Amino acid sequence: MTQPLLRVEDLSKHYEVARQGLLEEKKYVRAVNGVSFDISEGETFGLVGESGCGKSTTGQMLVHLVQHTGGQIHFAGRDITNLSKHEMKALRKELQIVFQDPYSSLNPKKKIGWLLEEPLIIHQIGSKAERQKIISEVLEQVGLDQSHLQRYPHELSGGQKQRVGIASALVLNPKFIVIDEAVSALDVSVQSQILNLLKELQRVRGLTYLFISHDLNVVQYMSDRVGVMYLGKMVEIFDVEAGGGPLHPYTRALFSSIPQVGSRQKERIVLSGDVPNPISPPPGCAFHPRCPLAVEQCRHSTPVLRSQEAGHYVSCHLYEEEAVHENRSHIGSAC
Repeated sequence: MTQPLLRVEDLSKHYEVARQGLLEEKKYVRAVNGVSFDISEGETFGLVGESGCGKSTTGQMLVHLVQHTGGQIHFAGRDITNLSKHEMKALRKELQIVFQDPYSSLNPKKKIGWLLEEPLIIHQIGSKAERQKIISEVLEQVGLDQSHLQRYPHELSGGQKQRVGIASALVLNPKFIVIDEAVSALDVSVQSQILNLLKELQRVRGLTYLFISHDLNVVQYMSDRVGVMYLGKMVEIFDVEAGGGPLHPYTRALFSSIPQVGSRQKERIVLSGDVPNPISPPPGCAFHPRCPLAVEQCRHSTPVLRSQEAGHYVSCHLYEEEAVHENRSHIGSAC
């Protein structure tokens, strides 16, 4: 097997909560609590889950916009977990991010031409003429023309601003891009244009994506594999094209909400209760207070991510080896 382009091992990010009194014990929000996955070159790995599950924090740690608390990040066979500022600057050309809100990620006081040229100047790439050639090529690839270089961000539509955000990530010719909810603020018709653009750019440039979204239809369309997070942990990883579909009760509930076109609509699984407090998560499996299939073991023992079949990993006691045959039929009938 070839080595993955990106490998994440037990990655964590904990935020300390302000204490209410001098004698109060320190408490932490475990935004990301030990996630592991890998992404192959040229692949799109989708990351989904409810708001607050740690998706965006994970993506930002990969490009070192957020400092990790624990774990390791390997890129192209190199450990990039604890790089110096100088080492990280050199690596910035390989790792980029496209943000959810294109307007807030663009300096409103600068013209688009300045915004696109700045990364090239910082990394001392080419002469003025060479930089202009790079910018022109990238602009054409994202569907904009030279007239946009003289405009300010407020003069552009939402879709145009997002194209500029994508162009800004592309000018340094990266290998890996984190796409963080990049179409969630756009109209549906514009969403489809941006998604198709991202697919075409991936084909032409050989890009690798971590695609973060709460829209399951979008994730299914964009991704080769999907990772599902719940309360800071990865609960399932599966291949979108595999016939078996999701196994974890939480993932099944999420995907049951997707409308089915041209076929009988599956019965939607409605979860009861709210997501637990991340400061004091429940013991055992964090999902067990909302899980309709929870057993006694779920309440006191934390499951680990286990391989069920080639490329499919599940963190659920119902799928552990000693219970797998008994419980799979039960889950199939219940869900």
